[in-house]
Amino acid sequence: MATRSALINVMVKAANKAARGLKRDFGELENLQVSRKGPADFVSAADLKAEKTLKEELSHARPGYGFLMEESGSQAPSDGNTRRWLVDPLDGTTNFLHGLPQFAISIALEERGEVIAGVVYDPIKDELFHAEKGGGAFLNDRRLRVSARNRLGESLIGTGAPFLGRGDSERFLGEIDAVMQNTAGIRRWGSASLDLAYVAAGRFDAFWEWGLSAWDIAGGIILVREAGGYVSEVNGKQINLDSPSILASNNNIHSDLMKLLRKPLSNQRAQ
Repeated sequence: MATRSALINVMVKAANKAARGLKRDFGELENLQVSRKGPADFVSAADLKAEKTLKEELSHARPGYGFLMEESGSQAPSDGNTRRWLVDPLDGTTNFLHGLPQFAISIALEERGEVIAGVVYDPIKDELFHAEKGGGAFLNDRRLRVSARNRLGESLIGTGAPFLGRGDSERFLGEIDAVMQNTAGIRRWGSASLDLAYVAAGRFDAFWEWGLSAWDIAGGIILVREAGGYVSEVNGKQINLDSPSILASNNNIHSDLMKLLRKPLSNQRAQ
């Protein structure tokens, strides 16, 4: 069994505490108070409670660290710190509200623009993914490695789709057309942090999506890297937390998949 660092233990403790409330609320969906935050972008009472719990736990354990959180926004570090937590208390809110057991808590720690630790926890399946820079990636303390597949035709690819006016649906349909014709299949499961964790675990061979936020991808980025994978923008540029797109995969298929996704839309449609 892997020995977890004190930092990872702090993150895991916070995730476990927040998960208890999410699991209770998931079992009582009809009682949830739900407000509409925007087109197809819901925030539930469960979401807000989980974020409050995470902020309290992380602040208590590491005073002075900053925050970037999906619901409550940003808080600058204090006491001369250069670290901040990036937190998504419920990644997969739409799944959650529809009773689909595919959602996660994502916590990452950033220092000067670099993610140095990440935890992605699926409370329904009790799957805890965690990674720390230089320390490897783990699922419930079992070491993870990205897949070794080197042919797109044998590869299973995850993605995220535009919805209700958000994102470029025409570009996405062109990408889907190109990828569909050259791979073993595409999955769209609605939780980017879990999709990236699945790349780290070798369940997906790759994942791509546009328009994600820092809290969606931060924990997953370090999981994939520490599992031996590669992460970039779809166009091949170096990824950062403000990048417009993400492409994560094993090293064997990254270049070939990137070429498919970078084809002009007209060429994709002509195939």
